[in-house]
Amino acid sequence: QVQLVESGGGLVQPGGSLRLSCTASGFTLADATIGWFRQAPGKEREGVSCLSSADDNTYFNAHVKAMGRFTMSRDNAKNTVYLQMNSLKPEDTAIYYCAAVGEAVSGCLRAHEYDYWGRGTQVTVSS
Repeated sequence: QVQLVESGGGLVQPGGSLRLSCTASGFTLADATIGWFRQAPGKEREGVSCLSSADDNTYFNAHVKAMGRFTMSRDNAKNTVYLQMNSLKPEDTAIYYCAAVGEAVSGCLRAHEYDYWGRGTQVTVSS
């Protein structure tokens, strides 16, 4: 049984940082496409960033303005993917989800491309 578990969320002040983790069991993340998504209250789920297995590049949703603030990385030994978030803003407040699929996809920021999802971790940016 595949399971993705997110951790690392919490309450942080504007300008602060958090590192989210996504650890998999029953599934190897090393060759997978992994995405981070978020959903704020009253809003639709949106892609934040993704790490493509096709080219091992990281992609960002321009609407989220994550480039330059967020970084994805992968620790294959721990079967874990990270989302380092710096310079956090109140509008980053949301539940953050990781998702995985065992192949390259055409658009890794699209939620429907993924087979497996975690339950999410809450990130709240507030003073």
